[in-house]
Amino acid sequence: MFKTILAPAALALGLASTSLMAEDATKVGFIYVGPVGDGGWTYEHNQGRLAVEEAFGDKVETIYQESVPEGADAERAITQMALSGADLIFTTSFGFMDPTINVAEKFPNVKFEHATGYKQAENVSVYSARFYEGRAVQGHIAGKMTKSNKIGYIASFPIPEVIRGINSAYLHAKKVNPDVEMNVVWVYTWFDPAKEADAAQALIDQGVDVLLQHTDSTAPQAAAQKAGNVYTFGQASDMAEFGPFPRISSIIDNWAPYYIERTQAVIDGTWESVNTWDGISTGMVKIGEITDAVPADLKAEALAMEDAMRKGEYHPFTGPINKQDGTVWLSEGEVADDGTLAGMNFYIEGLSGTVPE
Repeated sequence: MFKTILAPAALALGLASTSLMAEDATKVGFIYVGPVGDGGWTYEHNQGRLAVEEAFGDKVETIYQESVPEGADAERAITQMALSGADLIFTTSFGFMDPTINVAEKFPNVKFEHATGYKQAENVSVYSARFYEGRAVQGHIAGKMTKSNKIGYIASFPIPEVIRGINSAYLHAKKVNPDVEMNVVWVYTWFDPAKEADAAQALIDQGVDVLLQHTDSTAPQAAAQKAGNVYTFGQASDMAEFGPFPRISSIIDNWAPYYIERTQAVIDGTWESVNTWDGISTGMVKIGEITDAVPADLKAEALAMEDAMRKGEYHPFTGPINKQDGTVWLSEGEVADDGTLAGMNFYIEGLSGTVPE
């Protein structure tokens, strides 16, 4: 059962707490960029929070604030959460990076974990998932499922995380379908169902019959469902309500094990600042059910690729791969290093358009 923190400032910020706890319970907070019911990114982070509650019972109290805008509002929200007595705070969007660092400087005894960023401090860890691995599987399926040879990609912000996904999806679609084209629409938001729906419709109007997204709502799925002849892939969560068609598979972000592990470290007094970037091999990235709308042989190919990545036998960015201008990025058999991937700011050969500044 939920309780509301009674401090006026906390009420103004909309902080929610899960239950009355003993005073010595470890307090774990979560700052979300979207609503917990978005069906995608924030939904899965909140599933991780609920897993923490289940794992620790009354040893832990969790609190969260949803729909926090990136920027100054985030710094205020994180500060209020630290003032409320949180021992550990997870800030779960790229744009929370600088606000997290700023608040951490003021609260050296509070531990902070920032998702998808790169700035660490003595009391700030960073963590992310190798979403590009899931995009490789999606691209493989998309390249073979498209009938128009046009794939659409709804992109949020031009940061390396998103650019990696675009490149990975296109690369693997092109490998199985040399005639495929990918159109990218940038919406400059993580969660805005109206903008996401408009972007999906614009791509459908351009003849796209497979949609991928790096945005958080199910609006693109609904637009595809209305169109009636467009395949989609779930983002961050299963989005199962749109299966078996148009949603034919998904990337699922599985944060629960990490959240439990890091909470345990705070309880044990062993927490230290780390940089974690895990993927399919550890289960942080999962491939959702591939529905029967996908032919059995193609489903088998996709699952084989997933298994190869799980075993470390395949890396999605393995050469030869050229950059968009035709210059060599990776030679035959060469594998991209994490440093290059972490800072990726370019399209690979074959993609049209430019990466926005």
